[in-house]
Amino acid sequence: MKRIKNILHPTDFSRPCTSALEIACSLARDHNARLLLLHVVPRVAPIEGGYRLVLRRAECQEQDQKSYQEEMRNKLQQWPLPGLHIPTERLLVEGAVVPEILRAARDRSCDVIVMGTHGWTGEARHLLGSVAEAVMQQAPCPVVMVKVSLMVPEVAAELTPDEVGVTQ
Repeated sequence: MKRIKNILHPTDFSRPCTSALEIACSLARDHNARLLLLHVVPRVAPIEGGYRLVLRRAECQEQDQKSYQEEMRNKLQQWPLPGLHIPTERLLVEGAVVPEILRAARDRSCDVIVMGTHGWTGEARHLLGSVAEAVMQQAPCPVVMVKVSLMVPEVAAELTPDEVGVTQ
């Protein structure tokens, strides 16, 4: 078996990612490996309209994006790691989620990716897309998927509407 030196854990801070983080930390501890926590901030879509409207919206959108990035950077830096102290790097990048996860795995010579999945099936998976599925198909290394079952009452009670795909 190949020695595990670098473990990538992409996170969106959801319940499935929290469960995957526990497994990633256990692997890192057991293999004396380095853990890379990654959060990808999606790029904002371009704005269409008249010149002045576009300029005004772009300024507001840029400020919103900077605020969001700062909020996510703080969340990533403060994200608690379960268990013992392990060498950890926390990385925030902007871009398309799947390509950025794959880039981090390649650029950081990751030996395994440990990620959470919401476990959508059927039509929900097609409508929402599956980051986990795309990463698994294209990853340069093994991928460990961690799914939190919505059938477990304690877990389901802790999920937010965003985590189960409910819009308000």
